[in-house]
Amino acid sequence: MTESVDLRRRAILRGGALVLGFSLFPRAAMAEFNGMGVPPITNKDLAGSLQRTPMLDAWIRISPDGKVTVFTGKVELGTGVRTALLQVAAEQLDVAPAAINFITADTGQTPNEGFTAGSHTMADSGTALLNAAAQVRALVVQGAASQLKVDAAVLSTSNGVVTAPDGRKLHYGEAVRGVNLHQTAKVKSPLKDAHSYSVIGKSLPRVDIPAKLTGGAAYVQDMRMPGMVHARVVRPPAPGAHLLSADFQAVQHMPGVLKIHVDGNYLAVIASDEWQAIQAMRALYASAKWSPGPALPSPDNIHATLRALPAQDIVIANKHGPADKAVVTLKHRYTKQYVLHGSIGPSCSVALLEEGKMTVWTHTQGVYPLRSAIAELLAMPFDSVRCIHTEGAGCYGQNGADDVAADAALLARAMPGRPVRVQLMRDQENQWEPYAPAMSSQLSASLDANGKICDWQYELWSGSHNERPGNAGKLLPAQLLAKPFIPSPSQPMPMPEGGGDRNAIPLYTLPTSKVVNHFLPVTPLRTSAMRSLGAHINLFAIEGMMDELAAAAKTDPVEFRLRHMDDPRAREVMARAAKEFGWNKRKKMRDHGFGFAFGQYKNIMAYVALAVEVRVERRTGAVSILRVTAVVDCGQGVNPDGIRNQIEGGILQSSSWTLYEQLLFKPEGIASVDWATYPIMRYSNVPQQVDVLIIDRPGAAFLGVAEAAQGPMAGALGNALADAVGQRLFDLPLAGPHLKS
Repeated sequence: MTESVDLRRRAILRGGALVLGFSLFPRAAMAEFNGMGVPPITNKDLAGSLQRTPMLDAWIRISPDGKVTVFTGKVELGTGVRTALLQVAAEQLDVAPAAINFITADTGQTPNEGFTAGSHTMADSGTALLNAAAQVRALVVQGAASQLKVDAAVLSTSNGVVTAPDGRKLHYGEAVRGVNLHQTAKVKSPLKDAHSYSVIGKSLPRVDIPAKLTGGAAYVQDMRMPGMVHARVVRPPAPGAHLLSADFQAVQHMPGVLKIHVDGNYLAVIASDEWQAIQAMRALYASAKWSPGPALPSPDNIHATLRALPAQDIVIANKHGPADKAVVTLKHRYTKQYVLHGSIGPSCSVALLEEGKMTVWTHTQGVYPLRSAIAELLAMPFDSVRCIHTEGAGCYGQNGADDVAADAALLARAMPGRPVRVQLMRDQENQWEPYAPAMSSQLSASLDANGKICDWQYELWSGSHNERPGNAGKLLPAQLLAKPFIPSPSQPMPMPEGGGDRNAIPLYTLPTSKVVNHFLPVTPLRTSAMRSLGAHINLFAIEGMMDELAAAAKTDPVEFRLRHMDDPRAREVMARAAKEFGWNKRKKMRDHGFGFAFGQYKNIMAYVALAVEVRVERRTGAVSILRVTAVVDCGQGVNPDGIRNQIEGGILQSSSWTLYEQLLFKPEGIASVDWATYPIMRYSNVPQQVDVLIIDRPGAAFLGVAEAAQGPMAGALGNALADAVGQRLFDLPLAGPHLKS
């Protein structure tokens, strides 16, 4: 007989601890800090992240020799933002991109911009750099004007040099003498005319690609330091298991073993080289005996289990307007399984404790929040801990990066003076990462006699999509110690960001609507952020219902959407996508299907509309994506090739989630321990043709694009499959034997 998980408050407290805490942050500020890891706003009238870090020299510094250094608190995750941010700064500074020393996400040097998440980088850091660079360039020109005894208006700048009409020149280091860049940014900036841009809007080759392409040192996994030692951890077989014994003496005498570290249920080994560490880890796994942890629920009824849990019911939309009587009502329930991040390289970190200072090289998405958590874990002052972002081989959301950084810090403390490198094994990554939550939703929508939507009722059930470290208790190693740290309580992320409810409010014009988020503070599996959060299933549901309502109204799906859309930019991307795809020229063919979908990410960022053609092999149930046409409006486009990369990547990633991905587990623990037990989209399943068109708007605000395609692609795939097989599917993943004829 398997043991069930007791999720009642009394049981949780009996098995753990009661933790009391307080904060001097106002409630709204605390929710914001928890959600994005950012410091509070100091001046809401400034642009982007200048609101929180307003000093110009926090972003840009110029040395006496004229060299320019630019800082950002955001990190490169493979999205190309390092290149795009560099372009923004170079454009407004009038400095060649290659001449800029660009530093990202280092608690010892850069601004605190919280997490690189939610497609915020260009909107927040890009906007801050755009304005800071323009203001710094103006200060440089003023400094040059003072020295050259001319009116600043007659001076020009190019390639880091200020030039007077008579030919006299000063490089920026000379021009800035006597100018204080340590000053607060102004509300208005002397921005260039957007139509004159020569760097923004051009496809500058990505600066992070060469090392990756040539096999150079591109990732934290590639780091090698003098005197570095290697460590491997031994995780419990399941959450809640307790270490009873292990043959420490035998392992300690294995070749190369330097130290076995044991603290409660936390077990690791440090060795001279990586293979010795792996061998010692395997020996510890073989000899370790653990008590069983509480059983996981049955995967067969996981959604019923989740809906039965205690929930915080949050009404995020409630509109009551005049509406005609309903003549048709459709009701459906949609589900999504737990999903792995599936990072191509298992998480890794390097840490060094030297002279009382802890330095951690990590592929975390938030160096400052991680620093806070590690400082608490080690009982060290903030300024004694430094976290330096070093790109990892695979990310997008909270995978094992933060946990392994805590591993490295704990083990570096045990080996002072030696850099300690820790890399997880594939099964450890899969079994212990925070998963994308399983979710379910319920949607009822009605049409009036004129074929217009007159009512919309949507509910969703989801656990937390944001358990990133802010306190030590969010880090897995901290939970395994003899004196464990307790995670801070899970909190819903407020709208418009949202968590499970991201994009749950349709952008379409609806006279009456209600949207309720049933937030589940405690769920049986550890969960956190995965790219696009709840937008994936919410837009799958919304766009699927829009197609069904269009059919009930006997209206073309695109025309039906346009009939219910007032936003002119949304209308334009939909009309353009339909035209470029040839939507009105499509012909019905056996086992072929066409689907269309739209979404504006979080209803505040990039607009994406796309059309899809699929073919279903009815003998096997295999799905082939024949072509995808996407149109994106992300405001001012900085790097067109980078934008296309992100839309294409989102289309592929969403296709994999929507068609194939599902975490396998059983009462004894996680079963998806490798690529055989966790299938992802193969090269043979990649769409045969993807076309991305960009609607550029020079001078418009930057709108985040990296996560904008995932929801619309899920909706379009669902609609295309329904068109192909004549039956609508409501449970993700969609591909499988049920598609056979």
